[in-house]
Amino acid sequence: MTTNAMRRALAGALTFAVAATLTACAMPSDMDMSAGNSDRTASSAPDASVEPNNADVMFVGMMIPHHEEAVEMADMLLEKDGVESEVIELAEAIKAAQEPEIELMESWLEEWDSMPAEGMGGMDHGDSGMGSMMGMSEEDMQALEEAPGPEAGDLFLELMIVHHEGAIVMAQDVLDDGRHPDVLDLATQIISDQAAEIELMRSMLDS
Repeated sequence: MTTNAMRRALAGALTFAVAATLTACAMPSDMDMSAGNSDRTASSAPDASVEPNNADVMFVGMMIPHHEEAVEMADMLLEKDGVESEVIELAEAIKAAQEPEIELMESWLEEWDSMPAEGMGGMDHGDSGMGSMMGMSEEDMQALEEAPGPEAGDLFLELMIVHHEGAIVMAQDVLDDGRHPDVLDLATQIISDQAAEIELMRSMLDS
């Protein structure tokens, strides 16, 4: 290949890359629920320049099982027949977004050599009817597991709205009291992503 030909090829490749980047930045995120999570899950190494405080560690220690519960709920729904396709897509998107975040947060605890305090690790499925702010009740989880497909879709949306609201409260708390930049970034993204998903789920229930 001549020098001029090589330059033309490189210029073409650069033009394509820039165009692809601009297209990705402009892409609407209505149904791409995992789009906002790619940057923060690209690296599992936390910022070593700032030590996490108790609020950071507590948030991560509580958000891991909270995410795990959301994945469990999504798995329950995905095993059913007769669920509307848009609800299936949402459940798949929630699972795809939150599983990498679980791995990321687990890597932070390992890097910090921190373990959550007793009582933080795990959802106890409180007894608050439609679920507590921190997690679902045993009755809610059992109802979702036993519901037939069409009914399970609406129940999943109702429960996941409450579940997301709990995550947002937790994220807002760590924004007030935490200090680790990676944790604060994740908390900010959780608020943005899950608030958008709440609006989407409410519109699904209203339709």
